[in-house]
Amino acid sequence: MPNLRSGWVCRTMPQLNHQPEFDTMAEKIAARKRYIFASDFDHTLSFNDSGYVLSELLGIPTSEYERKATGMAKLNLVQQGGELAYLLLHDPEFRSRVRREHLYEAGKRVRLKPNIDLLYRFLSEDLEGYRFDFYVISAGPVEVLRSALEGIIPPEHIYGTEFEYNDAGEIERILQVTAGYGKVAVIDQLLETLKTGPDRIVYAGDGSSDIHVMLHVNRRDGFTIAVSQNKYLAPIAKRSVIGDSALAILVPILEEVMGWDSVKIRESFEAKGLLIQQWDKVQTDTLTIVPIVAPEEEASAALAE
Repeated sequence: MPNLRSGWVCRTMPQLNHQPEFDTMAEKIAARKRYIFASDFDHTLSFNDSGYVLSELLGIPTSEYERKATGMAKLNLVQQGGELAYLLLHDPEFRSRVRREHLYEAGKRVRLKPNIDLLYRFLSEDLEGYRFDFYVISAGPVEVLRSALEGIIPPEHIYGTEFEYNDAGEIERILQVTAGYGKVAVIDQLLETLKTGPDRIVYAGDGSSDIHVMLHVNRRDGFTIAVSQNKYLAPIAKRSVIGDSALAILVPILEEVMGWDSVKIRESFEAKGLLIQQWDKVQTDTLTIVPIVAPEEEASAALAE
């Protein structure tokens, strides 16, 4: 055992705290902890649903789109979230009207949540010691997504349902549907491509179509965020956050992944010229309470019917 009063310990202690010096920005980026941040699109990064926007553009009543999409969801005819893709390919009313250019136009009409660009820069550039590769994974047509997020998210970082078109721009067939297990497949593809561990995945979503991917991410020690009060999703997600700004998603990441406290988070936002005006941490239990029916009463009620 070394003598604690000798100079040996004093000479080696600075080496224990030695921080490497990097000559280039590329070396600094490479040294950061690398994560994948993946987000749904409709109602996660946007306020409205791509299907409703496209229906309005095509002159189809949104009530008709909702009726057809809800009917398919009840029948479990397609993966949840894939209803629009099915309608565009198989429903005569939609297929006869839609062309590829309509999908791009619909993207321009989607109302995005504010500060998506700031969220992208925060995660990609501004978190010291961490790097988040930002991806969008949605069941919506990829043309809609890339058009809506043009100039904000690189197109190669956006995954959506892909169609094959004929020379007239009409949909011929579906190449890929990123709904349900389709999202799981994209996540696994990203992990393989980027050589990142499954515990370095953060996924944010709002609806039932995100259940499969959230369960997959949770099972592999990743981190999941619900941005709605969906009764099926909220119990699965590790954190839930509600806010009109896309930057609301950043708060649970800073807390849970990076270990920041509320003071540091507020200061970081204020340094960007933003104020967290209201921050309520509330967990709500939704209960349905009914009277207990005794076996005798239950039998009598059955006979009365």
